[in-house]
Amino acid sequence: MRRSATTATALLLGAATLASAQTYQRLGACPKLGCVFPPDQTEFLAGQLFDIRLEVHAPVNGSEATNGVPDEKFTFCIQNGKGPCEDANKFFKAKEPTLEKWTFQYYEDLFARDAKTPTVVNVAAKAYRALSLSQPGTYAAKLTYNGGGQTVANWVVRKPATHRKAKNVLFFIGDGMTQAMITAARLIAHKSINGKYQSLMQMDQMDNLGHQMTHSIDSFITDSANSATALYTGKKSTVNALGVYVDSSKTPFDDPKVETIAELFRRRIGGALGIVSTAYIADATPAGLCSHTRDRGQYASIVTEYLYNATFLNSTFAWPTSCQGPDVIFGGGAEQFIAGKGSPNGTDFYKAFQAQGYNVIHNNTELQAAGTKDKTLGIFSVSNMAKWIDRNVMRDNLKGMKDSPTGDGTDATDQPGLKEMTIKAIDILQARQKKGKGEGWFMMSEAASIDKMMHVLDYDRALGDLLELDDTIRASIDHLKKIGEYKNTLIVVTADHGHGFDVFGGADTKYLAAQSTDRKKRDAVGVYANSGLSGYTTSPGSLPNNQTGPNFPVQWNPRYTYAAGFGANPDHRETYAINTKGPRVPATAGTDGTYGVNPADNQAGFTVEGTLPTDESQGVHSLTDVSVFANGPGAEAFKGVYNSIDIFFKIADALALGRTDGH
Repeated sequence: MRRSATTATALLLGAATLASAQTYQRLGACPKLGCVFPPDQTEFLAGQLFDIRLEVHAPVNGSEATNGVPDEKFTFCIQNGKGPCEDANKFFKAKEPTLEKWTFQYYEDLFARDAKTPTVVNVAAKAYRALSLSQPGTYAAKLTYNGGGQTVANWVVRKPATHRKAKNVLFFIGDGMTQAMITAARLIAHKSINGKYQSLMQMDQMDNLGHQMTHSIDSFITDSANSATALYTGKKSTVNALGVYVDSSKTPFDDPKVETIAELFRRRIGGALGIVSTAYIADATPAGLCSHTRDRGQYASIVTEYLYNATFLNSTFAWPTSCQGPDVIFGGGAEQFIAGKGSPNGTDFYKAFQAQGYNVIHNNTELQAAGTKDKTLGIFSVSNMAKWIDRNVMRDNLKGMKDSPTGDGTDATDQPGLKEMTIKAIDILQARQKKGKGEGWFMMSEAASIDKMMHVLDYDRALGDLLELDDTIRASIDHLKKIGEYKNTLIVVTADHGHGFDVFGGADTKYLAAQSTDRKKRDAVGVYANSGLSGYTTSPGSLPNNQTGPNFPVQWNPRYTYAAGFGANPDHRETYAINTKGPRVPATAGTDGTYGVNPADNQAGFTVEGTLPTDESQGVHSLTDVSVFANGPGAEAFKGVYNSIDIFFKIADALALGRTDGH
């Protein structure tokens, strides 16, 4: 039956919106048929650049079905405080954006997915690029469509700090690191006598402690991309998104962007910028400082944006801010630089960096010998860098990997650690800041494989990398004191999200391996009084009150270990003993494509049933709040419990990056 115009309008205005608490959503942060990005509840730093995306949706079928024709004559205005709502073109002194149209599909729920009946949505859209709001206060962004329907996004521009407290910022991220992991790391690395630790972790000794909430804009479990976006821009976003809000268009490079802390630091202050990670350098946490895409997997484009800017990737709009080629980039990920399918346009991207004046290095020997005058690109392996345990304890695991960053097929056996990379980066940044002008520097240093090893349930390697992070913090503080910059430097340590890991007892690994049934093997776990003491801080064959190491375990493979579990995992086997042959692969795919116990992993262990969908091969992130530690000028602001977006504002205030002058 053909609907009348009046009936169609009524249906458009009154269409019931789907609940946001569901597996799938039409578009995150857009519960109505009119979408405004940045969405409701967004907060801005004064003068921070951002894009606006407007969309009007017309579902063709499904529970929100309309006539399938999106309103192309929608209007958009901005209300400052209690003033009038002024047409956005006039308010921002901007040209009328081009009308765009496209179609997308999504599943309303799992039943629709199983039935393969997607909902089709037609879209009319516009985008404003590189805008800013300089005056603190409240704003209402109002999209009117479908003959009177309205979506209102209430925005707040925070009052900026007027005095710069910190000259430098050293921002440490322990990817996936929770307080439970810090506690476990302390247990295995620091000796306790009659319940009293004889030494403490460096994080234990920081001056200020807070906790931040990690959830994302449209789901309560985050990933490392949109959590990086929250930390670096002060804006919640969607899983996989870097420096953007996710729209419904096809391209991953036209989504509405937000200026990052690194871009602001470059644009406002012009200081030196460093990015250090034990991951591949195009991974989400390092990439989030300089990249703008809804798809974190656009690795070649991400390394391109390090060197150039977002406009280089999509010339249809200007983005007048960038990282301007960071002074230091250290990490793994040679596959994005060696000429081949992973590099930009298949080119040798090392040469592109060299053409821009970079010193390119490939191993720890070259790192130690490198000067501090030039911008420096250090790529030390293919993919992620080697884990602390394998670099320092089980070095034979580095052999046969064929992961040399030069692409010559040899092994990357001379890799630096996080500490070596961070200390060298400090020296380069210190040398490259303009002398006498006080620009200072900003560095992010990430211990990436805390997360990567927790995903594969390799707890020992995760804790080894956590202890390496703690050792790096300690060494960095000492180095900053040595060069006279400690009092000028805000040091912030946090995580981007958590995992459901915790220690619940001890385990006798020798007894466990000797048993023949799963149920009997579980008798090897000791709880409460039988959990015992740490065997990691004693030398083999000695009693638990004997000997300790310098902030790391004396031994990694004691008979009596901690017993830990994970809240969200695939089917796997557990022995509670370290995997001596390299990182774990707990689950593998069967002939039906689903994941089950890897028959080659932990063969002496007992089976632990999974708690995840059978298409998941690894553990996943959790909802837990994560700790924040801070020292230095502006550090007092990091006390308390707050949202992850607040870390951006706290760092920006310490650097006085907000501006009310419109520049």
